[in-house]
Amino acid sequence: MKYNPYRGNSPQNKKRHWLAALLILLGLGLALFGALELVIAMGSRGRTVQDGPQPGVMVVFGCQMRPDGPSILLKDRLDTALAYWEEHPDIKIVVTGGKGDDEHVSEAQGMYDYLTAQGVDGEQIYREDRARNTWQNVNNTLDLMEREGWDLAGDVLLVSSGFHLARIEMLWDRARDDRLAGEVYHDQYIFTLAAPVSHAPSAVQMFFREPLALVKSFLFDR
Repeated sequence: MKYNPYRGNSPQNKKRHWLAALLILLGLGLALFGALELVIAMGSRGRTVQDGPQPGVMVVFGCQMRPDGPSILLKDRLDTALAYWEEHPDIKIVVTGGKGDDEHVSEAQGMYDYLTAQGVDGEQIYREDRARNTWQNVNNTLDLMEREGWDLAGDVLLVSSGFHLARIEMLWDRARDDRLAGEVYHDQYIFTLAAPVSHAPSAVQMFFREPLALVKSFLFDR
């Protein structure tokens, strides 16, 4: 059989090479997606202290407010925070979330109204009502804590939906360390409390959305 030097560059071989490259890229993409979902799943377990000193501040992260009150996701977060408050009624509470274009009040105000209606003393709730995303939630809350004279290196409890916690904790560490750069302080312990996700369509949506949000925050939220 006579050797053909152009045989390796035939259209059929080019198609095979492109297909192999696409399959490799697809495999790498799926592997990255799986790794990110694992990080999110590990963060979604939540960490609270059973015995010993409790954190002095609980931060509840907002979600959509509807005309008739908190959305299902936000109500899940608020009810989770309420259950903790009932056992630790002296804790300071920060509710964080601004007013979206489709919201009639800020998320912080809606959360304040819901919590006070359930018996929480309004004097112990602090509203951060300007944030439009998680990075702003974190930074504006730390700004509020500074204005109030609270110890930024003190232990804190962050409350949100389970899928959200890994990103919140990463951003909280980053923003807090930026503020305390050069200072000597004890290691802050970040406790997390995972709210259930009882709205099935949101759970499906966040399964695909949160890995992308985690990558975006890791790269650009600084």
